[in-house]
Amino acid sequence: MGAAGTCDRERGNGGTVKPESRSRLRAATISAVCAAVVLATVLFWQDYRHGWPFSRHHDFGKPPVGPTASAPKEGSPASATARTTLSVDSARLEGIGVRFERAKVEPVAQPSRAVATVVADEGRISHVHTRFSGWLEQLYVNTTGQSVRAGQALAEVFSQDLYASQNEYLTLLRQVKSGLSSAALEAGRMRLELLGMTAAEIGQIERSGQARRLVTVVSPRSGIVLRRGVTLGTAIDPSTEIMTVADLSRVWALAEIPEGQAMGLMRGVMATLSFPASGRAAFPARVDFIYPTLTERTRTLRVRFVVPNADGRLRPGLYGTAEFAATQREALTVSRDAVVDTGESQHVFVRTLTGMLEPRTVKVGVRLAERIEVTQGLAPGDEVVAAGVFLIDSESRLRASGSAGGHAGHGGATVRESGGAREPPPQAPSPAHSDHGT
Repeated sequence: MGAAGTCDRERGNGGTVKPESRSRLRAATISAVCAAVVLATVLFWQDYRHGWPFSRHHDFGKPPVGPTASAPKEGSPASATARTTLSVDSARLEGIGVRFERAKVEPVAQPSRAVATVVADEGRISHVHTRFSGWLEQLYVNTTGQSVRAGQALAEVFSQDLYASQNEYLTLLRQVKSGLSSAALEAGRMRLELLGMTAAEIGQIERSGQARRLVTVVSPRSGIVLRRGVTLGTAIDPSTEIMTVADLSRVWALAEIPEGQAMGLMRGVMATLSFPASGRAAFPARVDFIYPTLTERTRTLRVRFVVPNADGRLRPGLYGTAEFAATQREALTVSRDAVVDTGESQHVFVRTLTGMLEPRTVKVGVRLAERIEVTQGLAPGDEVVAAGVFLIDSESRLRASGSAGGHAGHGGATVRESGGAREPPPQAPSPAHSDHGT
């Protein structure tokens, strides 16, 4: 029924509105007007002080204009620095612990250290093969790592081809004794030598007059069995690697030098090698060979040292370090804390003659324990922020991005932009209280 029904009930039979109903209607009207006035006042101050999301202050679809709205494009010089020069309140900077120092030229000599690994000397590794096909019927080396001597029997092999060649040679030998030409005998002997039989083995079958069914495979050198590639009963041929034997009385130490430290490295340079796990004291060694290519995965240059190892303590696979003495030179340096490294660039804050803090991009070189070399961007005597630089850097970035106030809200505007202090936002007067009683 709504308001009409209410009014009809308030009216009497005569159709007039009662006095008490008229008073309630007037009060409701006044309350609605007051609420509308308060709402309009609140919306006005919100729009005036902060800008309403759907107000006239926003022009959607158009790029923002003004010094605080535009952001530097990616890859531009502004995006690389994104910092601004600051004026300095000396008392405040002293209070927050900002300290200055001057860039200076001093001697730089940083030793270069690299990871080193012990490996077997490639010139002292032998791979044991046969020159014939056959079957492995005896194996005298049971484990990898076993020590062997030069000429020690490693295995016994039966070869049908070698056995037939021996019988053919013995037949020719009997024919020569009966007056046949020796040319055929020499050819038969050479065949046995080409198949791998030694002069001692050939002499044995000549004296005995019988072919050897099993042929002995012997170690070509004294050393350690690094690999055993067969088991008993294996069928073998000339491509089968029966064993790998290495002489470890002399080994190689391979050092991986970072490409940035490889400049000036040459054959004959001395280094100190240390392998703590071997129980051996650090010892000097000379670079024997520099590999011609870099290791792409690690971006390092490999160098080789030849190291005596009579006691066998330097085992292949052992890790250690190689330390090279650096040549002393003069370099411009600052404190390591003075350089802000963003990952893409490095910069420092330089105090100018007018007392401003100017962000300056630099290029760095060698990093020492407490100092860092600056190769570009500074000159000797330039005064830079050496302590508290990250607070200054934060304020500089805030100012460059257009933030209104920076760190000023935490203790007053003591560090300001070079162009002057930003004006505070206008303070709105307190809204008048409406008289709801009228």
